[in-house]
Amino acid sequence: MIIETDRLILRPPRADDAEAVFARYASDPRVTRYLGWPTHRSIDDTRGFLNFCAAEWQRWPAGPFLIESRDTRTLLGSTGLGFDSSDHAATGYVLAHDAWGVGYATEALAAMRDLGARLGLSRLYALCHPQHRASGRVLEKCGFALESTLKAHSEFPNLEPGVAADVLCYVIRPAIC
Repeated sequence: MIIETDRLILRPPRADDAEAVFARYASDPRVTRYLGWPTHRSIDDTRGFLNFCAAEWQRWPAGPFLIESRDTRTLLGSTGLGFDSSDHAATGYVLAHDAWGVGYATEALAAMRDLGARLGLSRLYALCHPQHRASGRVLEKCGFALESTLKAHSEFPNLEPGVAADVLCYVIRPAIC
């Protein structure tokens, strides 16, 4: 499954993407600061992520996507759907530092919202660290609404390893939109 937007190509990751994913965003502490997975310290960490991606695509009708520039085919980051059940999924995104601030996050997230609607999801949600205000704004631009604050819910290993932090839960019901 390949999704094209005005400026982006979203495609499933491949094993040969490991070096680019590692170099472009997964090993950058600025990029991974507010994420729920640790900054990759080696290419083997990235290979593990790509194995996870392949398994998700085998199990569900969609999974993680890499985000590329349509013009240059440069890897910009990743997004995707993470299924809890056949009609409930989580989404999110991560972008390389040099891809921040130009609307790619909004464009990629809107594509995931639209994919959720095409797949008939009744609930699509995203979790966001309370201090990551830029991500909250992107979610709201794409029609997500703050549903709740989940107390001591998620670990952010790049901020405070081993500590369950509060997290904001944003929700959209794409099948209703």
